[in-house]
Amino acid sequence: MLRTLQFTLIVLCLFSARTNAQTTETLKKKISQILLSKNAVVGVTISGPNTTDTLSINGDKKFPMQSTFKFPIALTMLSEVDKGHFKLDSKVEIKKSEMLPDLWSPIREKYPDGVTLTIGEILRFIITMSDNVGCDVTLKLLGGPKAVEAYINKLGFSDFAVKINEETMQNNWDMQFLNWTTPKEANRILDTFYANKKELLSESSYKFIWTLMQESETGKSRLQGQLPKGTLIAHKTGFSGAHKSTGIYAAVNDIGIIFLPNGKYFCISVFITDSKENLESNEKIIADIASAAWLYFSRH
Repeated sequence: MLRTLQFTLIVLCLFSARTNAQTTETLKKKISQILLSKNAVVGVTISGPNTTDTLSINGDKKFPMQSTFKFPIALTMLSEVDKGHFKLDSKVEIKKSEMLPDLWSPIREKYPDGVTLTIGEILRFIITMSDNVGCDVTLKLLGGPKAVEAYINKLGFSDFAVKINEETMQNNWDMQFLNWTTPKEANRILDTFYANKKELLSESSYKFIWTLMQESETGKSRLQGQLPKGTLIAHKTGFSGAHKSTGIYAAVNDIGIIFLPNGKYFCISVFITDSKENLESNEKIIADIASAAWLYFSRH
């Protein structure tokens, strides 16, 4: 009787694993269909609630991060806050000379003559509005891009590089490729920092960063574009704009965590590069992929 029960359990487990693999493959095929007619290089990694619910397309390919690198920049600063090297309420002067006119910056638009803000306020501008002036001020406080790369690499994320700041990146098209990661690594960073609530950040820093990620105002037509109204998402976008001569997009990105009706979640990282599609089409690619993943995980 016991042997029969054990055999039955083994069969059920094997059947379940096979079913999960088959259905995950179905999702992968759906995503491949979305990409079939697109004139772009797209990288996707999705990690679901179960370990078997993981898939990648171009998951090991290097993609330029653009502003998705602001998430690990914020993580690096918060780790320094936890060590006592900074405080979120520490005040930082941003001079008028740092309000560079060619950078996207809600801070500059609001305070064109300069301003003094707390580190917490600057991080809010960086994550929720993707502010580039605030980003470079934060990098300077940390000791430059190398400090972010060193912190993330030290945690075991080797497919990740930050070599330049926003000023350099936005004024030199080819140099944006120096700040890169892979869809798989972006997903690992997301999942690791979200799942390990007490190991990497203090409780207050953990709550702070994920609240900001949920309040992100950019990329409303990307990951969240086709999700059911009210779906909770914590994400960070990246965007290169189109090349002035060729019209090609080097980066239309969105990485994040999407929460399901049952309280579970999945991590998703979508990077688009070398794209001859227009912006609307690029963003729809990301929205279509996120929608397909949400439908799959909400049913399994």
